[in-house]
Amino acid sequence: MSINVRGYAALSPKGALGLFHFIRRELRPDDLLIEILYCGICHSDLHNVNNESGYSKYPMVPGHEIVGRVTRIGQNVKKFAIGDQVGIGCLVDSCRTCLSCLRGHEQSCLNFVTYAYGSKDKQDGLVTQGGYSESIVVREDFALKIPKSLDLIGAAPLLCAGITTWAPLRRENISKGCKVAIVGLGGLGHIAIKLAKSLGAEVTLITRSLDKADEAKALGADFVIASGDNNQMSANKAKFQLILDTVPYSHDLNPLVSSLTANGKLVLLGYFGPIEPSLNTNQLIFGQRSIEGSLIGGIRETQEMLDFCGEHQITAETELIKIQDVNKAYRRMFKSDVKYRFVIDLKTIESE
Repeated sequence: MSINVRGYAALSPKGALGLFHFIRRELRPDDLLIEILYCGICHSDLHNVNNESGYSKYPMVPGHEIVGRVTRIGQNVKKFAIGDQVGIGCLVDSCRTCLSCLRGHEQSCLNFVTYAYGSKDKQDGLVTQGGYSESIVVREDFALKIPKSLDLIGAAPLLCAGITTWAPLRRENISKGCKVAIVGLGGLGHIAIKLAKSLGAEVTLITRSLDKADEAKALGADFVIASGDNNQMSANKAKFQLILDTVPYSHDLNPLVSSLTANGKLVLLGYFGPIEPSLNTNQLIFGQRSIEGSLIGGIRETQEMLDFCGEHQITAETELIKIQDVNKAYRRMFKSDVKYRFVIDLKTIESE
């Protein structure tokens, strides 16, 4: 028997989101039915609703920062029980047999990745719909345990922004004594500061405006430098083992590369376009520095991140909104008018 669900969907590119009735699949033996309590709004939701990459499918129910409660389980489920609080991030399926999947990097699956919304389910061919909705059906292997110590509202953005910043920090074995810089103080940047600091690093925020210095230090940053101040940037040459760049638009990477130590790494998390101005590769070659991209993380490392956040009481700074205000939130997000993440209270859909 199919499950009737209400959500908020975009019906066309750049269209307003509105109430939408749709069907979730009946549970398979390894599925969970999750009542969604809260869902974070990621900037990529806005990009996808506007079809900026050209492959969006409509109607589209966005949302991949999902937290909720298990209400039903399939007959073969072993990891979860009814009543458990759980999270669902960007991934809801992959082949689980390729080299990437076997290494715990399902986000880089060599055969297929099924995202929380806008992907075709490989078993039934239906397009997945996301977390701006009452409930979701997910395979237990792609569900995550939310520590009871975490506030569920603040935990929602960890399912995307949290793992996106955690994965490169762990790959580089950031720990006490390491010097890390975070570029940009937004949804990703503010969580990156908290995580890097809790791992023991000395943390510097690189930002366009020093007006954010007090905010950054309240979040855990040790230092704040202005990206447009040549003197400040020059004073920090060859300082950072790792720089996490969360800026979502084209910007000059050369001053950031020169701020890396020998063998240091600049990781791009926020921008998906061509680099302008051109990159001076002398700094890479002679300093054995590198630039890489990073996309979210696998299920195992996402669970590791959530457990770490539970231990250290790390959550996102959020603004809770009603589902009816989602279009207003999108307009504000486009203007960067949020500190630092919108989260939707899905109980408010009952008032529709």
